[in-house]
Amino acid sequence: MRTLRGIEWPLVGWLVVVWVLLWGSITAANVVTGLVVAVVLCLVFPLPPLSLGLRIHPVGLVRFAALFLADLTLSGLRTAWQTLTPAPLPCAVLAVPLRCSGDLMLTATAIAVSAVPGSAVLEVQRSTATLFVHVMGSDTEEARDGVRRLEELVVRAFGTRAEIAALDEGGTS
Repeated sequence: MRTLRGIEWPLVGWLVVVWVLLWGSITAANVVTGLVVAVVLCLVFPLPPLSLGLRIHPVGLVRFAALFLADLTLSGLRTAWQTLTPAPLPCAVLAVPLRCSGDLMLTATAIAVSAVPGSAVLEVQRSTATLFVHVMGSDTEEARDGVRRLEELVVRAFGTRAEIAALDEGGTS
């Protein structure tokens, strides 16, 4: 059984918040009983420690935010124009292998790609670090380059040194 030192205190805090929300009012009794219940739950049902491997790089984060917002704006305008014009809309499903295979970077990249209008991640193949992306109204190579650019921005904003080095080398991590 674990000791109080081995408890994940952020998890205890979150459980206390949920407990108080379930009771519907913030009282000393609700907070104290929530704390007791949360500690007992964490001692009886211990979770393995979680290391996200998340690093925040301020320069990369600012660059990601600026270019991502610009991409959102331009893609939104392009998508609106394409849907309003009577011409047939070219669509494609692309397999885009990524350079970083870590779960966090795969997930963050998939979320960023899905947030851009005109694209949607249909599947993530974890074993090969491949995103299957539906794109509309775009050249396929241009779309692949856009996904890889978003991956690079995400990794340079949140990735580990090894993941950034893998980008620089052009390999996979």
